[in-house]
Amino acid sequence: MLRLSALYRYPLKSGKAEVLQRIGLDKLGLEGDRRWMLVDEASGRFLTQRAVAKMSQLSALWNAAGGLTLSTPGFASLEVALPGSDAELRGVTIWRDTLRVPDAGDAAAAWVSEFIGKPTRLVQMPLARARTTEAGFGNDDDQVAFADGYPLLLIGQGSLDDLSRHVGRPMEMLRFRPNLVIEGGEAFAEDGWKRLRIGDIELRVVKPCSRCILTTIDPATGERSADREPFATLDSYRKTESGAMFGQNLVNDGIGYLEVGMPVTILE
Repeated sequence: MLRLSALYRYPLKSGKAEVLQRIGLDKLGLEGDRRWMLVDEASGRFLTQRAVAKMSQLSALWNAAGGLTLSTPGFASLEVALPGSDAELRGVTIWRDTLRVPDAGDAAAAWVSEFIGKPTRLVQMPLARARTTEAGFGNDDDQVAFADGYPLLLIGQGSLDDLSRHVGRPMEMLRFRPNLVIEGGEAFAEDGWKRLRIGDIELRVVKPCSRCILTTIDPATGERSADREPFATLDSYRKTESGAMFGQNLVNDGIGYLEVGMPVTILE
């Protein structure tokens, strides 16, 4: 039987994961998931672990009021309030999207600038300013916050186990930053799914996830693997014209909640 075996949220894009037992969903996926982002102050371009590996050690815990608690070793923690309706809007760029979103203020900027080592701003994504997902996949009105392309990422535990066997050592699931982990299926069974239901939530599978060098960063230490694993192995047996695929991007149809242990039904 298929079941939901793990839930992860990333309040800050490219920050540390929150391990969850139960979480609500809104139209942008898990409530609070990747609603905050760091950007270069001068250009507004988004920052991630691809260029700043130590972001893997930056904890940004979501609070009930929608704000964040920032913390990392060697720094005093900082409480950041959810920007109000009068907050300054900052122009930012994430991949091909350019938009204006609320800035979290100078105190947060000073904290993240010291951590990153250059002038940096912290910005937040309200529901009303969400991006649309990539054209050609899913529905025209599907939306996403600051995730790379889609609201949710699913990985089968069997797929990770298969990859670990190919690499020759256990690989951590958090290298791949999923939201949902499903156990009970064969390796890469999710590649053939189109629609599934978990609890009362129906989810559409819209696109495989192309992986990058970010997978070589150890989520516990922030250090890159000297042997480029597991990306090198993925590239050897999961490569397509669009990249090395691992996991599936999803969109949730409707709102509700998910809880670890829920059965998973494949609808199509």
